[in-house]
Amino acid sequence: MHQEGLNENLIEDCEQIVLSEFSSYRKQLKRRYEDYLSLFGSCRHNFEEGKDGSITQGELTRNDFSSSRHGNFSEYSTTESDEFEKNDGGELTYEEETPFFDSVDYFMESDNRSSTMLSVQEVVDTQTQDSSDRLPHIRRRTGLPEPTEKEKGISLWSIIKDSVGKDLTRVCLPVYFNEPLSSLQKCFEDLEYSYLLDQAYQYGKMGNSLMRILKVAAFAVSGYASSVARPCKPFNPLLGETYEADYPDRGVRFFAEKVSHHPMLIACHCEGKGWKFWGDSNLKSKFWGQSIQVEPVGILTVEFDDGEIFQWNKVTTTIHNLILGKLYCSHHGTMHIKGNRQYSCKLKFKEPSLLDRNPHLVQGFVEDNDGNKASFLIGKWDESMYYSNSDTFKVRSADQLKGASLLWEKNKPAPNPTRYNLSSFAITLNELTPGLQEKLPPTDSRLRPDQRHLENGEYEKANAEKLRLERRQRMSTKLQDNGWKPRWFEQDMENGTYRYKGGYWETREKGRWDGCLDIFGEFAET
Repeated sequence: MHQEGLNENLIEDCEQIVLSEFSSYRKQLKRRYEDYLSLFGSCRHNFEEGKDGSITQGELTRNDFSSSRHGNFSEYSTTESDEFEKNDGGELTYEEETPFFDSVDYFMESDNRSSTMLSVQEVVDTQTQDSSDRLPHIRRRTGLPEPTEKEKGISLWSIIKDSVGKDLTRVCLPVYFNEPLSSLQKCFEDLEYSYLLDQAYQYGKMGNSLMRILKVAAFAVSGYASSVARPCKPFNPLLGETYEADYPDRGVRFFAEKVSHHPMLIACHCEGKGWKFWGDSNLKSKFWGQSIQVEPVGILTVEFDDGEIFQWNKVTTTIHNLILGKLYCSHHGTMHIKGNRQYSCKLKFKEPSLLDRNPHLVQGFVEDNDGNKASFLIGKWDESMYYSNSDTFKVRSADQLKGASLLWEKNKPAPNPTRYNLSSFAITLNELTPGLQEKLPPTDSRLRPDQRHLENGEYEKANAEKLRLERRQRMSTKLQDNGWKPRWFEQDMENGTYRYKGGYWETREKGRWDGCLDIFGEFAET
């Protein structure tokens, strides 16, 4: 200002305005900090110093918000950069008696709705994603085994002429069309971004119901992100086949079972940090020669520990260019996320077209019980989702919106891709970690021989085992007709949904699987 030739009185007036504003921010920040401690203090007793510079709750309490002019601004933040740490927390010194803070370096830009510089939203998002680093961690693989055989091509035409218009669950396809995962494991793959539900739970605890449903909506979309360029279908489970997934580093424990053969129904149940997720799925698929269309039937449910529930349906999936052209999949239709309290959400997955320059688009809005729109969403199911106060249906991407905030972003692709194009998370789903096989029931998908042979690149053995198990699968109809019932799930008489009835993890702890059929073993036809 001196260089621009402004007089001294004007400079002093400007300085006083800045100091007054930051004094107000300082007070608001202190109040927000105290609110944060009261909300989260009870679950943050065991914070440890992290590699990213996370500070402990004890340090926050000791440092507090001092009014001293020679304070340490790192007191106000839960994370610091490496450069900030090298400077001993970024201590500020002053040449004059009046304190001055550099807003560019130490404050985040506020939106039009709030003058508070430190956003609770960013605190919650950071804490829930980073907390996994402090939980027990199981070392998991980053790639699939090297194939032991060279894969042979197949004649598609002989398969096509006998399969057009049929339900794919009744068509015996060679193992060439499969990826080394079962449909049970694919259900768990939808929970790759379970941290979004952790964040939704925390927002609800803070009384922010709008951010809770926005995070639930982002989670519902994120389940489709891994389907990009996945050319193969999962294995159709056998009746009674199960799958467990215990990921303590993510804070989730998942279990699924095939509960019906015709119609084919898979039921699943997952417990997270402050929430439960469950549902059953009946996939109706049709093969049309050049494409496969999959219609999911079933309701997915998330229930938070405070009693708030959200339910939604999945949209239609179509796999295109099976024979000619580049293989790709699309998801299209309308997803309704219904809540039992204040908010619900509607998301539109755009159907692709030949002239579409913006594929994979998802747009929607959150509305309250009176039908008033509270927020808008936009993004792509294979990239990211954003929310905004502006109507997203007037634009074609989040880049065209001012003030759009990120809800979710897809993880980076696997460093060791295969022809199945599995994500880093999907690569771990069929892994037998040390000591796990001895704990599993004989019905777990990881023990399925054709799937294991395919993963190992033993294609001849995989085809032979797949044919054997599909012959055995035909016996499942007789089992079901004779009164067979799922072991770990039971049907809710009110709405027909299969609900987990408990007992699996307790049985696993005892290591006794009496009554579990050896569904992958040999059998004698009668």
